[in-house]
Amino acid sequence: MRRHNGLLWSIARSFRVTQPEDAVQNTWLRLVENLDRIADPDRLAGWLATTARRECLQILRRDARRPSPAPVEPLADQPAPGPPVDAALLLSERDAALWQVVDGLPERCRRLLRILMASPPPSYATVAASLGLEIGSIGPARQRCLRDLRGIVETDPRFRGAPLD
Repeated sequence: MRRHNGLLWSIARSFRVTQPEDAVQNTWLRLVENLDRIADPDRLAGWLATTARRECLQILRRDARRPSPAPVEPLADQPAPGPPVDAALLLSERDAALWQVVDGLPERCRRLLRILMASPPPSYATVAASLGLEIGSIGPARQRCLRDLRGIVETDPRFRGAPLD
């Protein structure tokens, strides 16, 4: 092995196989499997060289049958993971514009939406008591207010293309 290992590695590298270590290892395995067939030890180097070339060709054929992997794009062309750098700024600008629109709604809608947007949201009983409404009227009133808000936002140019969720 010490005498011929360099020869096998040079042959495997010359074929530019994807796994030269497999070609070298398989060549040594073939020698062990065929040791009883080696009649002339002086010709061992030639036998090993021929076997290594055949192992390399076998690896090349095997690799040719496999589909090639998708090309890897350079990292510089890849977008950074996570939200864009200006996402927080755009979100805060959108929210500020949205609250300006809310401030333009009638007093009753403005108060109702501000109370319902509190964190954590109050119970309907608390909302009803603070606004002087029946509990059953809060849902329909909220729906009307949100419909009015949506109508204004859909026509406001500040919100074109901005997600509102």
